[in-house]
Amino acid sequence: MAQKFQSTFFGGLDVDFEHDAQVGAMTNFAIGGRADVLVTPRSTDALSLLMRRCHNSGTPIHILGKGQNLLVDDIGVEGVVVKLEAPCFKSHTYKRIDQCDTMHAMAGADLATVLMDSARHGLEGLTSMAGIPATIGGAIRMNAGGKYGEISDRLQTVTCLTSNGDLVTYNAKELEFDYRKSSIPAPVVLSATFELEESDPVEVRKRVKEIFKWKKTRQPLAESSAGCAFKNPLNDSGERVSAGLLIDQSGLKGFTVGGASVSEHHANFIVTSPSATARHVIELMEEIQDRVLDATGIQLHNEVVVWSRDEAVSR
Repeated sequence: MAQKFQSTFFGGLDVDFEHDAQVGAMTNFAIGGRADVLVTPRSTDALSLLMRRCHNSGTPIHILGKGQNLLVDDIGVEGVVVKLEAPCFKSHTYKRIDQCDTMHAMAGADLATVLMDSARHGLEGLTSMAGIPATIGGAIRMNAGGKYGEISDRLQTVTCLTSNGDLVTYNAKELEFDYRKSSIPAPVVLSATFELEESDPVEVRKRVKEIFKWKKTRQPLAESSAGCAFKNPLNDSGERVSAGLLIDQSGLKGFTVGGASVSEHHANFIVTSPSATARHVIELMEEIQDRVLDATGIQLHNEVVVWSRDEAVSR
């Protein structure tokens, strides 16, 4: 049952809010259910106060970035969903200190936009992020990356908001970053700084195009999906192996549940038709996990994050 918010809950907060918001439509899958309330803060102070109110009232809070690796269950998600869409959460700036080029980017900034702008300035360091659709905050939280590197490679500091709405800044060296995860303890990434290097703008842009072209030939970027469905697992030797290869070897390319299918182009992508529901995707992912485990003895773990009122599904 959807949580009911009293009219006073958002009193005095500099925010926009929408009850019973269709957040599923805001994800790359463009399917799924609703949130009790969608909140768009207009300032860092408003977000901080919102965090404190949610903490004090025991209200769950979720941060919605670009919705790239996210699936919202058809039954929706409980509590407050926050969208960092105000200009104050989307900016990025450059600074040169002691022969070192740094960039400061807010969590809501679009990763692709930041990457291309830094390339135009002839600043190298984020080219490995080419073709990864995300906000800066979401990319840091999951340590986005791939064959060419990870976002944590050039990360200097991360500024966050705690559950109580307090500001805290971590040096990247204090944190642990691993394959598709980070040890950031605070629930909200607010901004970050990166170390970049001066380079030839033409060469930086050329490198970005090369990486994007490589991904385009190997991934179904034009189809409705959320990127890789599963993390690449470790085998018995402790080596990371391709989840897509395991799914393919298990004979699952093209396997379909309802309107959701394993991509024929890349087996670690789940693509959807207009008839798809979030439950189709969830059931397909569970079936893939079971069949790969039976065929290979390897357990796959979701890279796609699932939001659901059903705690058994949110894993």
